[in-house]
Amino acid sequence: MSSLLTGPALRAQCRRRAFHTTFFRSQKHPSPPQKPSTRAYSQFSRDRAAVGVFTPKSAALFVAVGVGLFFYFRHEKAKLLEQREQERAAKQYGRPKVGGPFTLATPTGEPFTEKDLLGKWSLVYFGFTNCPDICPAELDKMTEVMNVVEKKHGSIFQPVFISVDPARDIPSRIGQYLTDFHKSFIGLVGSYESTKAVCKAYRVYFSTPPNADPNGDYLVDHSIFVYLMDPEGQFIEAFGQAVDTPEVISKIHDAVAEWTKEHGKKT
Repeated sequence: MSSLLTGPALRAQCRRRAFHTTFFRSQKHPSPPQKPSTRAYSQFSRDRAAVGVFTPKSAALFVAVGVGLFFYFRHEKAKLLEQREQERAAKQYGRPKVGGPFTLATPTGEPFTEKDLLGKWSLVYFGFTNCPDICPAELDKMTEVMNVVEKKHGSIFQPVFISVDPARDIPSRIGQYLTDFHKSFIGLVGSYESTKAVCKAYRVYFSTPPNADPNGDYLVDHSIFVYLMDPEGQFIEAFGQAVDTPEVISKIHDAVAEWTKEHGKKT
């Protein structure tokens, strides 16, 4: 019959016979199962080993180390902040070179030097008696401060007024001028050179010319600060015009308390 088939029909019949032969042979002799490749097994082993290291015990250790590092760095940060705060306080309450030797005269003409301020706290202000408004306002503030600190600490403070206008502020004039303020004020004045020297020691600027006319009508430009000095003559702090009375009083109380803690006494 196959001899009667030719062309396409013969080729189709051959393909069908080949398919049946292959199919039945596969059913009688199935192929053995393929084993996983060595490469795949190695990758599986590595993945399993990697997961196996992170056990509950190792996880607990990891957490403990993390918590320890957290608290360590937080402690170090707190120490750093404290150090910075101490540095800031040192800058704020430090003692730069302000003050020094000087020789001036009291309203009665007696000589007065920086040594006469030792043993008491002093509040030192530089101004002039012809000042129209700023100096009187600052001296009024000093008077208010003195009234409060005397009630708390006694007579351990000495307010001082130093003239930056030696041509017009003769000693007797300063004495009369200060009667409008606190009773314990002491006024000091000197020659132009001695005034220049004490202003340099306290880092005070003033514009009085050396040849000023004692009868002239002029104003003096000068620094506006009240200098707080301790009983040893060391600078503590300078209070500017913008610092109000309560703040000055508070800082003075703090300074006296710190001094007392360190020296065992107020003066």
